[in-house]
Amino acid sequence: MNRPHQGVVTENLNLWYMKFQALIDVSLEIHHGRVTGLIGPSGCGKSTLLRCFNRINERIDGVRTEGTVRILGEDVYAPEVDLVELRKRVGMVFQRPNPLPLSVRENILFGLKVHVPRRERRSDELEHAVEASLKEVGLWDALKDKLGQRATSLSLEQQQKLCIGRLLPLRPEVLLMDEPCSALDPAATARVEELIRELRDRYTIVIVTHNMAQARRISDECVFMLLGQVIEHRRTEDLFLSPRDERTANYVEGRFG
Repeated sequence: MNRPHQGVVTENLNLWYMKFQALIDVSLEIHHGRVTGLIGPSGCGKSTLLRCFNRINERIDGVRTEGTVRILGEDVYAPEVDLVELRKRVGMVFQRPNPLPLSVRENILFGLKVHVPRRERRSDELEHAVEASLKEVGLWDALKDKLGQRATSLSLEQQQKLCIGRLLPLRPEVLLMDEPCSALDPAATARVEELIRELRDRYTIVIVTHNMAQARRISDECVFMLLGQVIEHRRTEDLFLSPRDERTANYVEGRFG
């Protein structure tokens, strides 16, 4: 069996918020075509690590980062990196859906219109992008006759799927998801989880979750973090059933967190 290629690799990654060190010597290999779950108690560095992959932490004053993050072999912290292009390649979905206060169609096309010069856009290609993206996230049948509807009027489930679909026309390499189901009810959560499973083969997907049952359901591999450090990174089934570190066992068995 061929080993999947590396989607994201970190080497000795450290991050400080002013004087507080939030990440300590994080070294990971996250593979393309798999869903990798980041788990651990609140404040352990999961979301901070996730935001390192598209350098969104840098929007916060006083943040300092050392070490290496490579996306498909390219160092995203190299001085010549264009942050706009990086965030095109590495899309992010947040805890609460954040559709733009525009129509469904304009939400899907927003990224293309930002990144692709007007002279290079063809109307038929734009309409194809809308249809293809909505089909990929399972919304086409429900919304094909409502493309002019304001996106903020959709259900929370539809809004979150639309936020995922909004990333796809830019052909990202990595999808980052920070607790994408935390605002959804159980039925909507199940449908978004199914969407994540359907997308896994085409993208490198990294998801932060506090829900241990969800981590077991949707992730192929899990990274357990504690106090800014990676304690264990293994296949999800192995990490939950036969953890190597006592701290991992204590967490997944509910003794703390």
